[in-house]
Amino acid sequence: MKWMLFFLTTIAFAQEEMKTVALDLDRYVGKWYEIASIPQRFQRGCVGTTATYKKRKDGDVDILNECRMKTLQGPWKTARGKAWVVDSKEPGKLEVRFFWPFKGKYWVLEVGSQYEYAVVGHPDRKYLWILSRTPLLEEGVYQAILKRMQQVGYDLSQVQKTTQE
Repeated sequence: MKWMLFFLTTIAFAQEEMKTVALDLDRYVGKWYEIASIPQRFQRGCVGTTATYKKRKDGDVDILNECRMKTLQGPWKTARGKAWVVDSKEPGKLEVRFFWPFKGKYWVLEVGSQYEYAVVGHPDRKYLWILSRTPLLEEGVYQAILKRMQQVGYDLSQVQKTTQE
C-alpha cells in the first residue's frame, strides 16, 4: 500500500506544470555558456559547450550549438537549429528543431535580472541546462539554482557541470 501511495504521489508530482518566465527574446539572444546540464546522448563527449541565439526577421530564433570533443583543444562539433515561441501569452515556452520533423520543448524556467544566467528545462524533467553569459557562474548562484530545480522535481544526481575554458 505504501508503494502504491508513493507511486501515485510521484506521478502527480511529475505531471505538475512547471512555471516559465515572461521571456524577452531580444534580451535572451546572444551567446550562452553551458555551466551544467543533465547530459543528453547528442552531447556525449562535449566540453566547452556554448549556444548562440540570433533573432530572425520572422521573429523565430536561429540556434548554433557548439562544443569541443573530449578536451578544450579537441575538434569542434556543431548543431544548427531553430526555436520559436509556441504561444505569445507564454513566451518562456519555446519549441526547438534541429532536424525535421522532430521538435522538442525548450522551456526557460529562470533568467537572472540582467539576463546573466538562464535555466532551461522540459516538463518531463529529463532535460536541464544551466547557462551563463560567461564561462563561469558564481558558485552561490549555481547552488541556489540547483536548490530551486530540486524543488520543482529535478533529480540533481543527474546534473553534471560542464568543463569550460
